[in-house]
Amino acid sequence: MLLAIDIGNTNIMLGVYNGEILEMWWRISTSRNQTEDEYGVIIRNLFQQTGLQAECITSMIISSVVPPLRFPLEKMAEKYFHLAPLIVGPGVKTGLNIVMDNPREVGADRVVNAVGGIELYGGPLIIVDFGTATTFCAISEKEEYIGGSIAPGIGISTEALFQKAAKLPRVEIVKPRRVIAKDTISSIQSGIYYGFVGQVDGIVKHMFKEFKQKPFVVATGGLAGLIAKESETIQEVNYFLTLEGLRIIFNKNEAKEKSVTGG
Repeated sequence: MLLAIDIGNTNIMLGVYNGEILEMWWRISTSRNQTEDEYGVIIRNLFQQTGLQAECITSMIISSVVPPLRFPLEKMAEKYFHLAPLIVGPGVKTGLNIVMDNPREVGADRVVNAVGGIELYGGPLIIVDFGTATTFCAISEKEEYIGGSIAPGIGISTEALFQKAAKLPRVEIVKPRRVIAKDTISSIQSGIYYGFVGQVDGIVKHMFKEFKQKPFVVATGGLAGLIAKESETIQEVNYFLTLEGLRIIFNKNEAKEKSVTGG
């Protein structure tokens, strides 16, 4: 079985694959202060709760946008799973053609999403990822990564509002019953929800103008389903797009290794 780990600024996604089947998955908080032992205990406890034996994991792949966590997670893999994980980065085969001024600037999460998106949907394609930042990735009809857009994420934007406006309470991010609200909490929810729906649709519609063919639009990330309910442009929500991308990248590199060794 393959353990795929995606380290984001806010959350870490973990998925266990049996071939192409995602058997189970978890989302845990990202903590830059956790050690390899703490992450090892957390992950093995998750396994125990589902009856999965750590010995069943024969391979591991990790992508990270948090550089300080790469070493602890790599050491965790070696200490608790006795595996040398594949780390998504320079030298790893992705099959993705990045048409950018500086391809190395493209984050591992965006690369992994693009690989998964191309495999599942082809091009042209726009991937909207609701993470710490809201990212918009553009894939051409030739299945090339041609660029995108980055906006502040829903979580950090709303947190800034609550911190800077002393009298505004923290609220649950939900779709309100009406846009014109009758109380403060509903007013905040209306502004947050419809503000981000408008942001997504506005950016995506502007991106449409720069494509030769109208692209398919897929969303991923924790709040993707909530925003997609009202969005005019999001056509599908795939919460596991990043994990799928990691699985595909691992398989590409496993095939490469076998061809090199003659296996």
